[in-house]
Amino acid sequence: MLIFKQSQPGRTGVSLPAGDVPETAGLPESYRRAQEPALPELSELDVVRHFTWLSRRNFGLDTGFYPLGSCTMKYNPKILERIAARPGFADLHPFLPQLRHGGRLVQGALMVVYEFERLLCEIMGMDAFTLHPMAGAHGELTGMMIIAAYHRDHGNRKTEVIIPDEAHGTNPSSAAIAGYRTRSVPTNPATGILDLAALESAVTDDTAAIMLTNPNTLGIFNDQVDRVVEIAHRHGALVYYDGANLNAVLGKFRPGDAGIDVMHVNLHKTFATPHGGGGPGAGPVGVRRHLADYLPISRVVKRSDSTYTLDYDYPKSIGYVAPFYGNFMIYLRAYAYTLLLGARGLVEVSENAVLNANYVMHRLKDVYDLPVQKSCMHEFVLSARRQNAYDVHALDIAKALIDRGFHPPTVYFPLVVPEAMMIEPTETESRETLDRFIDAMRELAALAEKDPDQLRRAPVTTPISRPDEVRAAKAMDFQYPPEDSPNDNERVR
Repeated sequence: MLIFKQSQPGRTGVSLPAGDVPETAGLPESYRRAQEPALPELSELDVVRHFTWLSRRNFGLDTGFYPLGSCTMKYNPKILERIAARPGFADLHPFLPQLRHGGRLVQGALMVVYEFERLLCEIMGMDAFTLHPMAGAHGELTGMMIIAAYHRDHGNRKTEVIIPDEAHGTNPSSAAIAGYRTRSVPTNPATGILDLAALESAVTDDTAAIMLTNPNTLGIFNDQVDRVVEIAHRHGALVYYDGANLNAVLGKFRPGDAGIDVMHVNLHKTFATPHGGGGPGAGPVGVRRHLADYLPISRVVKRSDSTYTLDYDYPKSIGYVAPFYGNFMIYLRAYAYTLLLGARGLVEVSENAVLNANYVMHRLKDVYDLPVQKSCMHEFVLSARRQNAYDVHALDIAKALIDRGFHPPTVYFPLVVPEAMMIEPTETESRETLDRFIDAMRELAALAEKDPDQLRRAPVTTPISRPDEVRAAKAMDFQYPPEDSPNDNERVR
Protein backbone atom coordinates (compact mmCIF):
# COMPACT_ATOMS: atom_id res chain seq x y z
CA MET A 1 0.00 0.00 0.00
CA LEU A 2 1.22 3.52 -0.77
CA ILE A 3 2.26 5.51 2.28
CA PHE A 4 -0.30 8.17 1.27
CA LYS A 5 -3.09 5.61 1.68
CA GLN A 6 -2.13 5.22 5.36
CA SER A 7 -2.18 8.96 6.08
CA GLN A 8 -4.45 10.16 8.90
CA PRO A 9 -5.17 13.92 9.24
CA GLY A 10 -3.42 15.46 12.23
CA ARG A 11 -1.19 12.46 12.97
CA THR A 12 2.50 13.25 13.39
CA GLY A 13 5.72 11.40 14.04
CA VAL A 14 7.74 14.33 15.41
CA SER A 15 7.38 16.70 18.33
CA LEU A 16 9.50 19.84 18.28
CA PRO A 17 9.69 22.55 20.97
CA ALA A 18 8.33 25.97 20.23
CA GLY A 19 10.77 28.34 18.58
CA ASP A 20 12.65 30.70 20.92
CA VAL A 21 13.50 33.27 18.23
CA PRO A 22 11.12 35.58 16.37
CA GLU A 23 9.67 34.23 13.16
CA THR A 24 10.57 36.02 9.96
CA ALA A 25 9.15 35.83 6.48
CA GLY A 26 12.57 35.03 5.08
CA LEU A 27 11.56 34.29 1.52
CA PRO A 28 9.77 36.84 -0.62
CA GLU A 29 6.02 36.33 -0.65
CA SER A 30 6.08 35.22 -4.31
CA TYR A 31 8.16 32.20 -3.34
CA ARG A 32 6.14 31.18 -0.28
CA ARG A 33 3.63 28.32 -0.35
CA ALA A 34 -0.04 29.22 -0.41
CA GLN A 35 -0.85 25.99 1.44
CA GLU A 36 0.92 23.21 3.29
CA PRO A 37 2.64 20.53 1.14
CA ALA A 38 0.47 17.46 0.57
CA LEU A 39 2.64 15.08 2.58
CA PRO A 40 1.33 11.96 4.34
CA GLU A 41 0.60 12.31 8.05
CA LEU A 42 1.69 9.27 10.06
CA SER A 43 3.24 8.27 13.35
CA GLU A 44 6.92 7.34 13.51
CA LEU A 45 5.97 3.68 13.99
CA ASP A 46 3.81 3.67 10.85
CA VAL A 47 6.63 5.18 8.82
CA VAL A 48 9.18 2.66 10.13
CA ARG A 49 6.86 -0.26 9.43
CA HIS A 50 6.09 1.00 5.92
CA PHE A 51 9.71 1.29 4.86
CA THR A 52 10.66 -1.96 6.57
CA TRP A 53 7.85 -3.64 4.61
CA LEU A 54 9.17 -2.12 1.40
CA SER A 55 12.71 -3.34 2.14
CA ARG A 56 11.44 -6.90 2.54
CA ARG A 57 10.07 -6.77 -0.98
CA ASN A 58 13.53 -6.06 -2.43
CA PHE A 59 15.76 -8.80 -3.79
CA GLY A 60 19.50 -8.44 -3.26
CA LEU A 61 22.59 -10.43 -2.45
CA ASP A 62 21.85 -10.12 1.24
CA THR A 63 18.65 -12.11 0.66
CA GLY A 64 19.41 -14.59 -2.12
CA PHE A 65 21.48 -15.90 -5.02
CA TYR A 66 21.76 -13.41 -7.89
CA PRO A 67 23.40 -15.13 -10.91
CA LEU A 68 22.92 -12.20 -13.30
CA GLY A 69 25.38 -12.80 -16.13
CA SER A 70 27.37 -9.84 -17.49
CA CYS A 71 26.34 -7.54 -14.61
CA THR A 72 28.22 -9.51 -11.93
CA MET A 73 26.08 -9.19 -8.82
CA LYS A 74 28.52 -10.34 -6.18
CA TYR A 75 28.74 -9.83 -2.45
CA ASN A 76 30.07 -6.52 -1.14
CA PRO A 77 31.94 -7.18 2.17
CA LYS A 78 30.43 -5.21 5.03
CA ILE A 79 33.86 -4.16 6.30
CA LEU A 80 34.18 -2.00 3.18
CA GLU A 81 31.00 -0.18 4.16
CA ARG A 82 32.48 0.45 7.62
CA ILE A 83 35.64 1.91 6.09
CA ALA A 84 33.69 4.16 3.70
CA ALA A 85 31.62 5.43 6.64
CA ARG A 86 34.62 6.55 8.70
CA PRO A 87 34.18 10.23 9.56
CA GLY A 88 37.58 11.19 8.16
CA PHE A 89 36.31 10.17 4.72
CA ALA A 90 32.54 10.45 4.95
CA ASP A 91 32.56 13.98 6.41
CA LEU A 92 34.92 15.50 3.86
CA HIS A 93 33.43 18.40 1.94
CA PRO A 94 34.26 18.52 -1.79
CA PHE A 95 35.15 22.23 -1.53
CA LEU A 96 37.84 21.75 1.10
CA PRO A 97 41.04 23.39 -0.19
CA GLN A 98 43.45 21.09 -1.95
CA LEU A 99 46.16 23.64 -2.60
CA ARG A 100 46.06 26.13 0.28
CA HIS A 101 47.60 25.25 3.67
CA GLY A 102 49.44 22.39 1.99
CA GLY A 103 46.13 20.66 1.35
CA ARG A 104 46.51 19.04 4.75
CA LEU A 105 42.78 18.65 5.28
CA VAL A 106 42.44 16.21 2.37
CA GLN A 107 45.81 14.47 2.28
CA GLY A 108 44.33 11.10 3.28
CA ALA A 109 41.74 11.19 0.51
CA LEU A 110 44.27 12.32 -2.10
CA MET A 111 46.60 9.53 -1.01
CA VAL A 112 43.81 6.97 -1.50
CA VAL A 113 43.26 8.24 -5.05
CA TYR A 114 46.97 8.26 -5.87
CA GLU A 115 47.72 4.85 -4.38
CA PHE A 116 44.67 3.15 -5.90
CA GLU A 117 45.58 4.47 -9.34
CA ARG A 118 49.07 3.04 -8.87
CA LEU A 119 47.63 -0.32 -7.80
CA LEU A 120 45.36 -0.44 -10.85
CA CYS A 121 48.35 0.34 -13.09
CA GLU A 122 50.24 -2.61 -11.62
CA ILE A 123 47.30 -5.02 -11.76
CA MET A 124 46.32 -4.09 -15.34
CA GLY A 125 49.77 -3.42 -16.81
CA MET A 126 48.90 0.17 -17.74
CA ASP A 127 50.94 3.36 -17.29
CA ALA A 128 48.30 5.74 -15.93
CA PHE A 129 44.75 5.62 -14.56
CA THR A 130 41.95 8.06 -13.85
CA LEU A 131 39.20 7.44 -11.32
CA HIS A 132 36.87 10.17 -12.64
CA PRO A 133 34.32 8.05 -14.60
CA MET A 134 31.21 7.32 -12.55
CA ALA A 135 30.11 4.01 -14.12
CA GLY A 136 31.37 1.35 -16.50
CA ALA A 137 29.61 2.86 -19.50
CA HIS A 138 30.93 6.28 -18.47
CA GLY A 139 34.41 4.74 -18.47
CA GLU A 140 33.83 3.39 -21.97
CA LEU A 141 32.83 6.83 -23.19
CA THR A 142 35.85 8.40 -21.49
CA GLY A 143 38.13 5.86 -23.17
CA MET A 144 36.63 6.55 -26.59
CA MET A 145 36.93 10.31 -26.02
CA ILE A 146 40.62 9.77 -25.24
CA ILE A 147 41.03 7.78 -28.47
CA ALA A 148 39.28 10.52 -30.45
CA ALA A 149 41.50 13.20 -28.86
CA TYR A 150 44.61 11.19 -29.70
CA HIS A 151 43.65 10.86 -33.37
CA ARG A 152 42.71 14.54 -33.66
CA ASP A 153 46.01 15.55 -32.08
CA HIS A 154 47.92 13.41 -34.60
CA GLY A 155 45.91 14.59 -37.59
CA ASN A 156 44.41 11.13 -38.18
CA ARG A 157 41.13 11.33 -40.10
CA LYS A 158 39.62 8.17 -38.65
CA THR A 159 35.87 7.59 -38.93
CA GLU A 160 35.05 4.04 -37.81
CA VAL A 161 35.22 1.76 -34.78
CA ILE A 162 35.15 -2.04 -35.07
CA ILE A 163 33.10 -3.89 -32.43
CA PRO A 164 32.77 -7.69 -32.24
CA ASP A 165 29.21 -8.98 -31.97
CA GLU A 166 30.14 -10.69 -28.66
CA ALA A 167 31.10 -7.38 -27.04
CA HIS A 168 29.20 -5.61 -24.30
CA GLY A 169 26.06 -3.85 -25.47
CA THR A 170 27.10 -0.32 -24.48
CA ASN A 171 30.23 -0.36 -26.67
CA PRO A 172 28.48 0.89 -29.85
CA SER A 173 26.85 3.75 -27.94
CA SER A 174 30.17 4.89 -26.47
CA ALA A 175 31.82 4.86 -29.90
CA ALA A 176 28.91 6.70 -31.52
CA ILE A 177 28.81 9.44 -28.86
CA ALA A 178 32.56 9.92 -29.40
CA GLY A 179 31.76 10.65 -33.06
CA TYR A 180 32.44 7.35 -34.82
CA ARG A 181 30.49 5.03 -37.06
CA THR A 182 30.48 1.45 -35.82
CA ARG A 183 30.93 -1.79 -37.69
CA SER A 184 30.23 -5.23 -36.26
CA VAL A 185 32.40 -8.27 -36.90
CA PRO A 186 31.16 -11.79 -36.14
CA THR A 187 32.05 -14.43 -33.61
CA ASN A 188 33.40 -17.71 -34.89
CA PRO A 189 30.63 -20.13 -33.82
CA ALA A 190 33.12 -22.98 -33.35
CA THR A 191 35.46 -21.08 -31.01
CA GLY A 192 33.09 -18.56 -29.44
CA ILE A 193 35.57 -15.71 -29.99
CA LEU A 194 36.14 -13.01 -32.56
CA ASP A 195 36.67 -14.31 -36.11
CA LEU A 196 40.16 -13.05 -36.99
CA ALA A 197 39.67 -13.47 -40.74
CA ALA A 198 36.57 -11.28 -40.58
CA LEU A 199 38.45 -8.75 -38.48
CA GLU A 200 41.33 -8.63 -40.98
CA SER A 201 38.93 -7.82 -43.82
CA ALA A 202 37.02 -5.23 -41.76
CA VAL A 203 39.92 -3.12 -40.47
CA THR A 204 41.07 -0.34 -42.79
CA ASP A 205 43.03 2.88 -42.51
CA ASP A 206 39.72 4.55 -41.55
CA THR A 207 39.54 2.42 -38.39
CA ALA A 208 40.09 4.47 -35.23
CA ALA A 209 39.83 1.61 -32.75
CA ILE A 210 38.81 -1.97 -32.08
CA MET A 211 36.72 -2.43 -28.92
CA LEU A 212 37.41 -5.83 -27.38
CA THR A 213 35.62 -7.43 -24.43
CA ASN A 214 37.81 -10.20 -22.99
CA PRO A 215 36.60 -12.57 -21.65
CA ASN A 216 33.65 -11.92 -23.93
CA THR A 217 29.93 -12.10 -23.25
CA LEU A 218 29.97 -15.85 -23.91
CA GLY A 219 32.38 -16.18 -20.99
CA ILE A 220 35.28 -17.23 -23.23
CA PHE A 221 38.79 -15.79 -23.15
CA ASN A 222 40.25 -14.63 -26.45
CA ASP A 223 43.73 -16.14 -26.43
CA GLN A 224 44.53 -14.35 -29.70
CA VAL A 225 44.31 -10.87 -28.23
CA ASP A 226 47.89 -10.16 -29.34
CA ARG A 227 46.82 -10.78 -32.95
CA VAL A 228 43.92 -8.35 -32.54
CA VAL A 229 46.36 -5.72 -31.27
CA GLU A 230 48.77 -6.36 -34.14
CA ILE A 231 46.01 -6.02 -36.76
CA ALA A 232 44.82 -2.73 -35.21
CA HIS A 233 48.24 -1.17 -34.83
CA ARG A 234 49.21 -2.11 -38.38
CA HIS A 235 46.45 0.23 -39.58
CA GLY A 236 47.18 3.00 -37.07
CA ALA A 237 44.16 2.06 -34.94
CA LEU A 238 44.09 1.73 -31.17
CA VAL A 239 42.66 -1.13 -29.10
CA TYR A 240 40.09 -0.41 -26.42
CA TYR A 241 39.69 -3.16 -23.82
CA ASP A 242 36.33 -3.45 -22.10
CA GLY A 243 37.47 -4.56 -18.65
CA ALA A 244 34.03 -5.45 -17.35
CA ASN A 245 34.98 -9.13 -16.94
CA LEU A 246 38.35 -8.75 -15.24
CA ASN A 247 37.25 -10.77 -12.23
CA ALA A 248 38.00 -13.80 -14.41
CA VAL A 249 41.65 -12.94 -15.09
CA LEU A 250 42.99 -11.05 -12.05
CA GLY A 251 46.62 -11.98 -11.54
CA LYS A 252 46.53 -14.15 -14.67
CA PHE A 253 46.48 -11.60 -17.51
CA ARG A 254 47.42 -7.92 -17.68
CA PRO A 255 45.84 -6.17 -20.69
CA GLY A 256 48.71 -3.72 -20.97
CA ASP A 257 51.17 -6.59 -21.46
CA ALA A 258 49.24 -7.59 -24.60
CA GLY A 259 49.59 -4.10 -26.08
CA ILE A 260 46.13 -2.81 -25.16
CA ASP A 261 46.07 1.00 -25.47
CA VAL A 262 43.15 1.99 -23.25
CA MET A 263 40.74 0.14 -20.96
CA HIS A 264 38.15 0.61 -18.28
CA VAL A 265 37.45 -1.36 -15.10
CA ASN A 266 34.01 -1.96 -13.62
CA LEU A 267 34.74 -1.72 -9.91
CA HIS A 268 31.46 -3.43 -8.96
CA LYS A 269 32.29 -6.46 -11.10
CA THR A 270 35.89 -6.96 -10.07
CA PHE A 271 36.48 -5.06 -6.84
CA ALA A 272 33.26 -5.69 -4.86
CA THR A 273 31.66 -2.26 -4.82
CA PRO A 274 27.95 -1.40 -5.26
CA HIS A 275 26.58 -1.84 -8.76
CA GLY A 276 26.28 1.34 -10.84
CA GLY A 277 22.55 1.01 -11.42
CA GLY A 278 22.01 0.74 -7.69
CA GLY A 279 24.43 3.61 -7.41
CA PRO A 280 26.74 5.10 -7.24
CA GLY A 281 29.22 3.38 -9.55
CA ALA A 282 32.75 3.86 -10.83
CA GLY A 283 34.56 2.92 -14.05
CA PRO A 284 38.27 3.85 -13.83
CA VAL A 285 40.11 4.20 -17.14
CA GLY A 286 43.70 3.14 -17.72
CA VAL A 287 45.96 4.07 -20.62
CA ARG A 288 49.41 3.35 -21.97
CA ARG A 289 52.00 6.11 -21.91
CA HIS A 290 51.17 7.53 -25.35
CA LEU A 291 47.62 8.37 -24.20
CA ALA A 292 48.36 9.69 -20.71
CA ASP A 293 48.28 13.37 -21.74
CA TYR A 294 44.62 13.02 -22.75
CA LEU A 295 43.30 11.75 -19.40
CA PRO A 296 40.61 13.84 -17.68
CA ILE A 297 41.55 16.59 -15.25
CA SER A 298 42.26 17.03 -12.46
CA ARG A 299 44.94 14.43 -11.68
CA VAL A 300 46.42 13.64 -8.29
CA VAL A 301 50.21 14.04 -8.17
CA LYS A 302 52.72 13.39 -5.42
CA ARG A 303 55.02 16.28 -4.70
CA SER A 304 58.69 16.13 -3.75
CA ASP A 305 57.81 16.56 -0.05
CA SER A 306 55.55 13.43 -0.24
CA THR A 307 52.35 15.43 -0.02
CA TYR A 308 49.57 15.20 -2.63
CA THR A 309 47.77 17.80 -4.69
CA LEU A 310 45.48 18.13 -7.70
CA ASP A 311 47.15 19.06 -11.00
CA TYR A 312 45.17 20.70 -13.82
CA ASP A 313 48.08 21.49 -16.14
CA TYR A 314 47.42 19.05 -18.97
CA PRO A 315 46.69 21.07 -22.12
CA LYS A 316 45.81 17.98 -24.20
CA SER A 317 43.35 16.62 -21.63
CA ILE A 318 39.80 15.81 -22.72
CA GLY A 319 38.79 17.98 -19.75
CA TYR A 320 36.22 17.23 -17.08
CA VAL A 321 34.06 14.11 -17.26
CA ALA A 322 32.71 14.19 -13.68
CA PRO A 323 32.16 16.70 -10.86
CA PHE A 324 35.03 16.88 -8.39
CA TYR A 325 36.90 13.55 -8.60
CA GLY A 326 34.23 10.98 -9.42
CA ASN A 327 32.61 8.77 -6.78
CA PHE A 328 35.27 8.85 -4.10
CA MET A 329 33.48 6.52 -1.65
CA ILE A 330 33.30 3.80 -4.31
CA TYR A 331 36.98 3.65 -5.09
CA LEU A 332 37.73 3.99 -1.39
CA ARG A 333 35.88 0.69 -0.97
CA ALA A 334 37.75 -0.85 -3.92
CA TYR A 335 41.10 0.36 -2.55
CA ALA A 336 40.35 -1.24 0.82
CA TYR A 337 39.22 -4.45 -0.92
CA THR A 338 42.48 -4.65 -2.87
CA LEU A 339 44.57 -4.17 0.26
CA LEU A 340 42.40 -6.65 2.15
CA LEU A 341 42.95 -9.44 -0.39
CA GLY A 342 46.53 -8.71 -1.42
CA ALA A 343 48.20 -10.16 -4.49
CA ARG A 344 47.38 -13.80 -3.70
CA GLY A 345 43.79 -12.99 -2.78
CA LEU A 346 43.17 -11.26 -6.10
CA VAL A 347 44.40 -14.37 -7.92
CA GLU A 348 42.04 -16.50 -5.85
CA VAL A 349 39.16 -14.26 -6.90
CA SER A 350 39.65 -15.24 -10.54
CA GLU A 351 40.35 -18.89 -9.75
CA ASN A 352 37.18 -19.27 -7.70
CA ALA A 353 35.05 -17.33 -10.19
CA VAL A 354 36.19 -19.62 -13.01
CA LEU A 355 35.80 -22.74 -10.87
CA ASN A 356 32.24 -21.87 -9.81
CA ALA A 357 31.13 -21.03 -13.35
CA ASN A 358 32.55 -24.23 -14.83
CA TYR A 359 31.02 -26.32 -12.04
CA VAL A 360 27.52 -24.99 -12.72
CA MET A 361 27.97 -25.18 -16.50
CA HIS A 362 29.05 -28.82 -16.45
CA ARG A 363 26.14 -29.76 -14.15
CA LEU A 364 23.59 -28.19 -16.52
CA LYS A 365 24.90 -28.79 -20.03
CA ASP A 366 23.13 -32.16 -20.35
CA VAL A 367 19.66 -30.62 -19.85
CA TYR A 368 20.15 -27.29 -21.68
CA ASP A 369 22.00 -26.52 -24.90
CA LEU A 370 25.59 -25.30 -24.55
CA PRO A 371 26.39 -23.23 -27.66
CA VAL A 372 30.19 -23.45 -27.41
CA GLN A 373 31.61 -26.75 -26.27
CA LYS A 374 34.57 -25.54 -24.25
CA SER A 375 35.43 -24.47 -20.72
CA CYS A 376 34.27 -21.03 -19.69
CA MET A 377 35.75 -18.28 -17.60
CA HIS A 378 33.67 -16.40 -14.98
CA GLU A 379 30.31 -16.85 -16.72
CA PHE A 380 28.68 -18.99 -19.38
CA VAL A 381 25.71 -18.97 -21.71
CA LEU A 382 23.15 -21.76 -22.03
CA SER A 383 20.30 -21.88 -24.51
CA ALA A 384 16.68 -22.91 -23.93
CA ARG A 385 16.32 -24.02 -27.56
CA ARG A 386 15.77 -27.60 -26.42
CA GLN A 387 12.84 -26.49 -24.28
CA ASN A 388 11.28 -24.66 -27.25
CA ALA A 389 9.96 -28.05 -28.41
CA TYR A 390 7.49 -27.82 -25.50
CA ASP A 391 6.74 -24.11 -26.11
CA VAL A 392 8.88 -23.16 -23.12
CA HIS A 393 11.28 -20.27 -23.49
CA ALA A 394 14.15 -18.69 -21.59
CA LEU A 395 11.73 -16.13 -20.13
CA ASP A 396 9.52 -18.90 -18.70
CA ILE A 397 12.52 -20.50 -16.99
CA ALA A 398 13.61 -17.13 -15.61
CA LYS A 399 10.13 -16.44 -14.19
CA ALA A 400 9.91 -19.88 -12.62
CA LEU A 401 13.24 -19.37 -10.85
CA ILE A 402 11.67 -16.46 -8.97
CA ASP A 403 9.17 -18.87 -7.36
CA ARG A 404 12.13 -20.93 -6.15
CA GLY A 405 13.86 -18.02 -4.43
CA PHE A 406 16.50 -17.23 -7.06
CA HIS A 407 17.00 -14.09 -9.08
CA PRO A 408 16.91 -15.09 -12.76
CA PRO A 409 20.04 -15.01 -14.90
CA THR A 410 20.31 -12.57 -17.80
CA VAL A 411 18.09 -13.80 -20.66
CA TYR A 412 18.18 -13.13 -24.42
CA PHE A 413 21.71 -11.71 -24.21
CA PRO A 414 24.16 -12.03 -25.85
CA LEU A 415 22.18 -11.74 -29.07
CA VAL A 416 24.45 -14.23 -30.87
CA VAL A 417 22.77 -17.09 -28.94
CA PRO A 418 19.04 -17.80 -29.46
CA GLU A 419 17.11 -18.26 -26.18
CA ALA A 420 20.22 -17.24 -24.26
CA MET A 421 20.51 -17.63 -20.49
CA MET A 422 23.68 -15.95 -19.24
CA ILE A 423 24.73 -17.24 -15.82
CA GLU A 424 27.45 -15.89 -13.53
CA PRO A 425 27.71 -17.47 -10.07
CA THR A 426 30.73 -15.27 -9.05
CA GLU A 427 33.51 -16.30 -6.70
CA THR A 428 31.61 -15.43 -3.53
CA GLU A 429 28.98 -18.20 -3.59
CA SER A 430 29.30 -21.50 -1.74
CA ARG A 431 28.96 -24.91 -3.34
CA GLU A 432 25.77 -25.50 -1.34
CA THR A 433 24.15 -22.44 -2.89
CA LEU A 434 25.29 -23.46 -6.35
CA ASP A 435 23.87 -26.95 -5.84
CA ARG A 436 20.48 -25.54 -4.87
CA PHE A 437 20.46 -23.41 -8.02
CA ILE A 438 21.53 -26.38 -10.15
CA ASP A 439 18.75 -28.52 -8.65
CA ALA A 440 16.19 -25.81 -9.44
CA MET A 441 17.40 -25.45 -13.04
CA ARG A 442 17.28 -29.21 -13.57
CA GLU A 443 13.80 -29.36 -12.05
CA LEU A 444 12.63 -26.68 -14.50
CA ALA A 445 14.13 -28.56 -17.44
CA ALA A 446 12.14 -31.63 -16.41
CA LEU A 447 8.96 -29.57 -15.90
CA ALA A 448 9.31 -28.16 -19.41
CA GLU A 449 8.63 -31.68 -20.69
CA LYS A 450 6.11 -32.85 -18.11
CA ASP A 451 4.10 -29.73 -17.23
CA PRO A 452 5.05 -26.77 -19.45
CA ASP A 453 1.92 -24.83 -18.43
CA GLN A 454 3.32 -24.52 -14.91
CA LEU A 455 6.35 -22.66 -16.28
CA ARG A 456 4.26 -20.45 -18.52
CA ARG A 457 2.18 -19.35 -15.50
CA ALA A 458 5.20 -18.49 -13.32
CA PRO A 459 5.79 -16.66 -11.11
CA VAL A 460 2.82 -17.37 -8.85
CA THR A 461 4.36 -16.27 -5.53
CA THR A 462 4.84 -12.60 -6.41
CA PRO A 463 2.44 -9.62 -6.32
CA ILE A 464 2.95 -9.20 -10.08
CA SER A 465 3.24 -12.13 -12.45
CA ARG A 466 3.49 -11.31 -16.16
CA PRO A 467 2.80 -7.61 -16.70
CA ASP A 468 2.37 -6.22 -20.18
CA GLU A 469 5.77 -4.48 -20.20
CA VAL A 470 5.13 -2.51 -23.40
CA ARG A 471 1.82 -1.19 -22.10
CA ALA A 472 3.38 -0.47 -18.70
CA ALA A 473 5.97 1.74 -20.41
CA LYS A 474 3.57 3.50 -22.77
CA ALA A 475 0.51 3.88 -20.54
CA MET A 476 1.83 4.14 -17.00
CA ASP A 477 -0.66 4.11 -14.16
CA PHE A 478 0.95 4.66 -10.77
CA GLN A 479 -2.12 3.93 -8.68
CA TYR A 480 -1.21 1.08 -6.31
CA PRO A 481 -3.29 -0.92 -5.77
CA PRO A 482 -6.13 0.08 -8.13
CA GLU A 483 -9.42 0.33 -6.27
CA ASP A 484 -10.98 -2.34 -8.49
CA SER A 485 -8.13 -4.86 -8.31
CA PRO A 486 -9.66 -8.37 -8.25
CA ASN A 487 -6.41 -10.08 -7.20
CA ASP A 488 -2.76 -9.52 -6.43
CA ASN A 489 -1.65 -10.08 -10.01
CA GLU A 490 -3.65 -7.01 -11.10
CA ARG A 491 -2.16 -4.62 -8.56
CA VAL A 492 0.00 -2.69 -10.98
CA ARG A 493 -1.66 -1.70 -14.24
